[in-house]
Amino acid sequence: MPCPIGYAQIMERSPRRADVPARPARPASPSGTPPRPAGPPPEAPAQAPSQAPATTARSRAAAAVRATGPGSRLPSGMPENPQVRGWIWRGVFSAIAFLVVTILLDWRLGVTAAALVAIFDTFMRHNHARIMLPQSRVAAAQRKTRRTLRGLEKSGWQTLNNRCIPGSDQEIDHFLAGPGGVFAVDSELWDKRLPIRTGGTGRELYHGPYSQTERLEHAQWEAAQATRLVSSALRQRVHVRPAMVLYGPKVPWIVVRMLGVDVFAGDRLKKYLKQEARQRAKASERLDPDQVAQIIAVAEKVLPPRPDRRH
Repeated sequence: MPCPIGYAQIMERSPRRADVPARPARPASPSGTPPRPAGPPPEAPAQAPSQAPATTARSRAAAAVRATGPGSRLPSGMPENPQVRGWIWRGVFSAIAFLVVTILLDWRLGVTAAALVAIFDTFMRHNHARIMLPQSRVAAAQRKTRRTLRGLEKSGWQTLNNRCIPGSDQEIDHFLAGPGGVFAVDSELWDKRLPIRTGGTGRELYHGPYSQTERLEHAQWEAAQATRLVSSALRQRVHVRPAMVLYGPKVPWIVVRMLGVDVFAGDRLKKYLKQEARQRAKASERLDPDQVAQIIAVAEKVLPPRPDRRH
């Protein structure tokens, strides 16, 4: 019997990993990471609600920016505390200034030069840290994505921003539905000084030396929860696909899928969604405006807004 509103067309075209547990995004210690349940993944509508992650939604973004915690991989001998590394580099620069000025001029001027270098370095690091606060990065990334999505409203896309997942303290940055399907988009702004790359197996994401695989798993978990909640409310299968848009460093690929999550640069978001719409049109799976409106209306009920976003 055909689905009355055509949601059977919204099917997943890649293997799912709906069994990703609701885990802390970046707990303070490895002991805070819950084990992954064994066994095959259940169907999303029948999936029992996952336990709420132990940390706030913003802590996982802060961890991704700072790149510390479980899963991070640092070069051998490098201190994990960025403040310690800062003091080490400050001492090196001051020592170089002292030696150069002492050799060329006088040791007294060398001491003055070393002190000035230390003061300047302290000021620059403090100013950079103030500008690059994790909360500021999160907000800046989300603003960039919202501007792009607003430009797609005429193309039939509708968006809900900062939607909470009931039973947890996590939230979806952007829930959107349109001709190309339904997506849970995660916005990330990372330090542009560190390169982005994939692991040897193509299933791991690195920002410099730090593994961001848990970020992929968390994005997948968010999409799985949205799939479960929206499908249950509509009593039809609605697959929500996870995507992650990156700002800051140069992304050396167009679109890559890792652990079921499409990862690409933020400036490619509009092209990505238009391409998805074209592919669904060819397969006669394009969502019409009524279907999009109904999905968004249901998502507004099952994915409440963040409390500070209600007004």
